[in-house]
Amino acid sequence: MLLNIRIVSWSLGIFMAITYILCVLYGLIVPQKLHGMSAFLEAALPAFKWLTLGGFILGLIESFLYGVYVGIVFVPIYNFINKRWGTKEGA
Repeated sequence: MLLNIRIVSWSLGIFMAITYILCVLYGLIVPQKLHGMSAFLEAALPAFKWLTLGGFILGLIESFLYGVYVGIVFVPIYNFINKRWGTKEGA
């Protein structure tokens, strides 16, 4: 079975956006000394600033786009390898 690049890319983009929101919520709930979430997000997301509205929105967009990028790169590789070495249907 071949993967649909649009479905996988959107799914991964939404997954990454939800994960980003959960990380921000975790960073707000758990004390800073126990997690370091703000430092991680500032290192992983270019121009992200912790606890600013602009930083939150930028981080959300960047997270979504990272997920889309993974889908755009992964699906063609998967489909190529699946066509070449995947199991044949009905075999």
